[in-house]
Amino acid sequence: MKNLHYNIIFRAEPEGGFTVFVPALPGCITYGKILTQARRMAKDAIELYLEDIIASGDTIPENNDAYVSTIAITVPSKNLVYA
Repeated sequence: MKNLHYNIIFRAEPEGGFTVFVPALPGCITYGKILTQARRMAKDAIELYLEDIIASGDTIPENNDAYVSTIAITVPSKNLVYA
C-alpha cells in the first residue's frame, strides 16, 4: 500500500455548493453542497478514478510536481464586469 496525495481545487458555485477539481487526474470532477461533503465526494471520486486506472493497467498519476497558488491581478475598476 502506498499513500498518495492529490491537490484539489474547490470552486464555490453561484447556485450554492462547491465543484471540486483534481488537476493531476484529468476529468476527475465532483460536487458537494457544503465543503465537508465536497471533500468527501472528492476522496470518493479519486478512489474510483484510481480503481479504473488500475483495472486498465495504466500508470497511476502522482501529484509530485504540482503546485496550487493564486495570483493577484489589478485592472481598472471601470472594466470589471461581475458575473
